[in-house]
Amino acid sequence: MSKVKICGIRELATVKYLNQIKPDFAGFILSSKFWRFAEDFQKIRPELDGSIKCVGVFVDNPLPEVANFIKSGIIDYAQLHGSEDENYIKSLQDAGGKIIKAFKITCDNDLEKAYHSPADLVLLDSGTGTGERFDWTLLRDFGRDYILAGGLDPDNVGEAVDRFSPYAVDVSSGVETDRKKDNRKIEKFINEVKNHTQRRNYHE
Repeated sequence: MSKVKICGIRELATVKYLNQIKPDFAGFILSSKFWRFAEDFQKIRPELDGSIKCVGVFVDNPLPEVANFIKSGIIDYAQLHGSEDENYIKSLQDAGGKIIKAFKITCDNDLEKAYHSPADLVLLDSGTGTGERFDWTLLRDFGRDYILAGGLDPDNVGEAVDRFSPYAVDVSSGVETDRKKDNRKIEKFINEVKNHTQRRNYHE
């Protein structure tokens, strides 16, 4: 079954709801640009159910900062959205971290770079938080596990699962109303992934 990552979590109420509905990953933006949230994260992180993998999202943070999050065990994955190179990724892996590297997909060459990344997982997106889809036809021959992101919502995630069966699907703004996480949309998103995965497996 395609796994589900709910990203951009900012409130304790959302964490408590995720503990009930159990997505596979929960993402928290810890980029230096949003560093004011880090203090809140320290407070709400202990409330996240241990069965849900905690993902810290970073954009060109200094390497020691991300390494400290990893070494402390407060995050399970570091998701990198900036210009972090292979040496940066490998340094974090040497520190004991599991790494998700995000790639903006506009052409086959972008997919080639993602394919050869040393990251544990790659996230394929249209940009950094654009909320838009990239050209999915580019995925026709991609040969490694990936997280599909960009423009997903409860109404189109079923199509993504049917067509590509990605390792995981990632959503943030697609399950929000007025820029806040909407529990009904989160539930519908997760149910759509489950239902379409089961349907695909049945037909296979």
